[in-house]
Amino acid sequence: MTSDAALARAIAAAAGALLVDLLASARCGQKELGDRGDREANALILDRLKTARPDDFILSEESLDDQRRCAARRVWIIDPLDGTREFATRSPDWAVHIGLAIDGTPSVGAVAVPAARRLFASDDTAPLPAAKAGRPRIVVSRSRTPDIAVAVAEMINADLVPMGSAGAKAMAVVAGDADIYLHSGGQYEWDNCAPAAVAIAAGLSALRIDGSPLVYNCSDPLLPDLLICRPEWTQIVLAAVRDAALPG
Repeated sequence: MTSDAALARAIAAAAGALLVDLLASARCGQKELGDRGDREANALILDRLKTARPDDFILSEESLDDQRRCAARRVWIIDPLDGTREFATRSPDWAVHIGLAIDGTPSVGAVAVPAARRLFASDDTAPLPAAKAGRPRIVVSRSRTPDIAVAVAEMINADLVPMGSAGAKAMAVVAGDADIYLHSGGQYEWDNCAPAAVAIAAGLSALRIDGSPLVYNCSDPLLPDLLICRPEWTQIVLAAVRDAALPG
């Protein structure tokens, strides 16, 4: 039987290829393009997962939530098109997330970034690149930069690097193009399960911004904050987050 990691990689690649073909062939407005991307990628992923792993549950951004999953050990957590806005406007930083949580832990993940022709997977990670000289780089949302990221950047003398989707930002740290991904203000499990699994496999830290572990397959899939970073920055960033949150 195909391993979970190989399955995640294959499905992420197939969904990414579908979306690239859709971008090339679609003749429609941005709203319809984004809706079609979400819908068609979701259909492909669900079909592949249900065929290959019929006994597993699936939590998808684009499907109704079956709460029976909360009693299951294995739950696939997927975002068929992370960065719908970027996709619809033909910006390059969108991604496909295929994650598997086992007993609440992000155990397997694949993240496709098709515009960059990159596929990152938890079973196929390169050695962590050496840190680049100069100021640390924090990737943040292009449209909604969290206040905490601005504060931390000032405290640790870092540069903010705006990017699109959560997957693209997380994989920028995996690839060595950034050092820190700090987010607060609302994400869901599908936004970061696969990226967290890949990041952990690559030797990065992936946790909540209060230092607690990321826990998946919760009854409420809201997971509002996230830190993915190089290990040498973990305690420095967590301390800066704590100091920034102190009154006065």
